[in-house]
Amino acid sequence: METIAARGEADVFVGLIERHLDPAYRLARAILLADQEAEDAVQDACLAAWRERRSLRDHARFDAWFDRILINRCRDRLRVRQRQRVRAIALEGQAQWRHTMDMGAADSELDGAVDDLDPDHRIVVLLRFWQDLRLEDIAERLDIPLGTVKSRLHYALRAIRSRLEATDGRA
Repeated sequence: METIAARGEADVFVGLIERHLDPAYRLARAILLADQEAEDAVQDACLAAWRERRSLRDHARFDAWFDRILINRCRDRLRVRQRQRVRAIALEGQAQWRHTMDMGAADSELDGAVDDLDPDHRIVVLLRFWQDLRLEDIAERLDIPLGTVKSRLHYALRAIRSRLEATDGRA
């Protein structure tokens, strides 16, 4: 039989998850570029978070902890997609972060440039410009050193610029 303490822990955890579902879906959608995959990734992340709930030491840090789990699930899906050579659909909500990057490219050109990035680089770009996270927060969410975040962002932006310049040269 379930104890009162266990039921209380479950209620707190469910409350944290429910509060974070919408932002989690938006993040997964931005990374995966597909509604159904984003829903599946969020569901997988919720299940994984429940299984790993004992590793959450500070409920105030839930967002970063859960985002790390979600990003890992999205990264796994992107790797599978790359192996299967499935082309992702364009993200309707990308205009929100596109202006922050301000590279002067047409939407479809920028979509293609971001879509061509490898998963690790795409995730860093989306977290930085779409979610407007500080580099330190990205490092925490991805559980990687700050220098790695800076490096990935640098190389991702360089790749995007190169692709956009090549596209401009063809026009």
